[in-house]
Amino acid sequence: MEQWRSEATRPQSGGVQYHIRCGPGQVARYVLMPGDPDRVPLIASTWDEAHPVARHREYTTYTGKVGGVAISSTSTGIGGPSTAIAVEELAEVGADTFIRVGTCGAIQPEVRCGDLVIVSAAVRHDGTSDDYVEPAYPAAAHYQVVAALVEAAERLGLRYHVGVAASTASFHVGQSRPGWRGYSQTWTGQRIEDLRRAGVLIFEMEAATLYTLAGLFGLRAGGVMAVVANRVTDEMSYGGIEESARVATEAVRILADWDQRLQRSGRRYWYPSVG
Repeated sequence: MEQWRSEATRPQSGGVQYHIRCGPGQVARYVLMPGDPDRVPLIASTWDEAHPVARHREYTTYTGKVGGVAISSTSTGIGGPSTAIAVEELAEVGADTFIRVGTCGAIQPEVRCGDLVIVSAAVRHDGTSDDYVEPAYPAAAHYQVVAALVEAAERLGLRYHVGVAASTASFHVGQSRPGWRGYSQTWTGQRIEDLRRAGVLIFEMEAATLYTLAGLFGLRAGGVMAVVANRVTDEMSYGGIEESARVATEAVRILADWDQRLQRSGRRYWYPSVG
């Protein structure tokens, strides 16, 4: 059995983080974050070069380059708790820009299976973010990351939507599905209609945690989700994963260019004509 010795308060050994098993210099500042560990090599296959860095529990990490820009991908597993661990530990080793690359279920009829959704903000039903800050604090994507994802989707000619997600703490009852043996609560059947009235586009499980932590820690975050189900039309079709990976990778190219221009300009905040 592997021996691990560390302080219990902030578990690491020689800078290597306890869960993701990555250390300083092994992870780029730009990190793409799917839930499924098997999607990490798929995402990395869209880069110019890539190599595996670490694999431990639900966390698989690859690092490489695209257009000369260093880039990484780390899986988060499902839901807020494991996502929060990944964000905390990746930030500890130098990452500052995070793009969730995931799947989702649409709750608006016009958001079709195979479409992409660029998530500008998230409803905080994730549970985990409540451990960090009061519920009134917003889970908002960083404006630069949203803009870069939109430009990437336009460059690639893909069908996409921009809007709000509802991040839930459970896949079944939390997303208005019946639990085992039909279990439900009175509010579960109404959640989809209430969210639809509010203009929410999709269900997913990680964005609210990622966005809340990024906001609190002064990091940048955004997300692009492939729609694999529509709860209104009751359809499910698994696809769009490759397209979401391509959009996220192209967005990193764009962000790296904007970051270089911003640095040259000496400005504090990026805007379209800077540099």
